[in-house]
Amino acid sequence: MNPYVLTIFILSLGIGTTLTFASSHWLLAWMGLEISTMAIIPLMTQQHHPRAEEAATKYFLTQATAAAMILFASLTNAWLTGEWNISQISHPLSVTLTILALALKIGLAPMHFWLPEVLQGLNLTTGLILSTWQKLAPFALIYQIAPNTNQTLLITLGIMSALIGGWGGLNQTQLRKILAYSSIAHLGWMIIILHFLPNLTLLNLTLYILMTSTMFLSFKLSMATKVNSLATTWSKTPPLAALTMLSLLSLGGLPPLTGFMPKWLILQELTKQNLPITATIMAMTALLSLFFYLRLCYSISLTTFPNINNASTPWRFKTTQMSVPLAITIALTMLLLPSTPTITTLFS
Repeated sequence: MNPYVLTIFILSLGIGTTLTFASSHWLLAWMGLEISTMAIIPLMTQQHHPRAEEAATKYFLTQATAAAMILFASLTNAWLTGEWNISQISHPLSVTLTILALALKIGLAPMHFWLPEVLQGLNLTTGLILSTWQKLAPFALIYQIAPNTNQTLLITLGIMSALIGGWGGLNQTQLRKILAYSSIAHLGWMIIILHFLPNLTLLNLTLYILMTSTMFLSFKLSMATKVNSLATTWSKTPPLAALTMLSLLSLGGLPPLTGFMPKWLILQELTKQNLPITATIMAMTALLSLFFYLRLCYSISLTTFPNINNASTPWRFKTTQMSVPLAITIALTMLLLPSTPTITTLFS
């Protein structure tokens, strides 16, 4: 793709998300979401591969449906209450429709079916944008209307997402699909606490973006797209294999790594809100996700690929890919847990 054209599309992504962030009117927020959607579709199809075109088509149809639902919900609210302001959406029908439309936008269960299929058809760079940046604008809207939302609806969406994200990733062999189900499971943790402590949702979203970026950049550097191909990582780049394994355990939420922080704080808050059964279910679903992360760790660190290469060891060669962002994200993915009090103060 021409660098100038690529720059325009990336700037459009930023403008669309920023427009949604800055808007207080539903029509302006909808325009921002649509600009972001239109900007990422050419990035999806730049490879001209049938799978990429199929993924872009599925993404477009899904996002168009969600955008139509948002417009309908905001029009319904304006008709019934006379309000176009985002924070003033108050009618139960409008709020429920908007939450479901935004859940379809980001891939929350049970509106998650498009996400694994779309992510599987993309390259790792575009998949990283879809899994991180594209979730910011819908989450900004969900965050603003959360106080008016039915608590039971958010808890139901959260539990379903955590369960489906855990079960769906168990039998997968494609890394992009595993990361898609990981995304669904993490979104469940964010949504379930949104009504009680919205700042904790922002903390969870920030750490999710950090950890997911680490995984996408690691797989991009090792050029791995399947579980089997991870077995060659150790013979190619031993340090990257060890750090990727620790990053996977952090994504699964094991202490003393960074990923333990949001799960710990969310379970603590659910217990404070007298929801012990919900907290127990969420803790059990975390074990499902941890199982398929451990499968990946096994493939990376405990599976030795037959190495009969007589040439120089591959890790001695200089890579053309950027490794500095990966180094920064890996360090943050593993080492932030001791600074939990400082981080929670910043997000409070």
